[in-house]
Amino acid sequence: MIKNERQYRITKAQAEKFTQTLRALQAASQPGIPPRLYKAQVDAIGSQLEDLNRELAEYQALRSGKRKMVALSSLEELPKTLIQGRIAAGLSQEELAAKLGIKPQQVQRYEATEYRSASFARVNEVARVLGIKLRHRAAFRLAS
Repeated sequence: MIKNERQYRITKAQAEKFTQTLRALQAASQPGIPPRLYKAQVDAIGSQLEDLNRELAEYQALRSGKRKMVALSSLEELPKTLIQGRIAAGLSQEELAAKLGIKPQQVQRYEATEYRSASFARVNEVARVLGIKLRHRAAFRLAS
């Protein structure tokens, strides 16, 4: 997942390199390379390129404001949702840190570790500052 502008620029550059490599492979004849190996190379590069393009599209959609809601099927997805919420709100990590009254490096650490070191109170505060509303049902398994 792309979490900031720096990662976005790096991912975009990587996608361009993969595109160029794929075009070069497809344009060149491959003497001496067995057809299965050639196909495996093309497929592997194509798969990597698809993954990068999917990440770029997700970041662009969040950043542009086109994506206002994400499905959250478990609490394990909450850290990713907080990061998506920050991006959708148009806030940098530094701007979120200022709103929380903490150092930017702390937000970077939270996001790098997917909020593992954050307390529940901090996670709740981040969600509140970002205006994230959770609509999730809890199902209880009753003891028999």
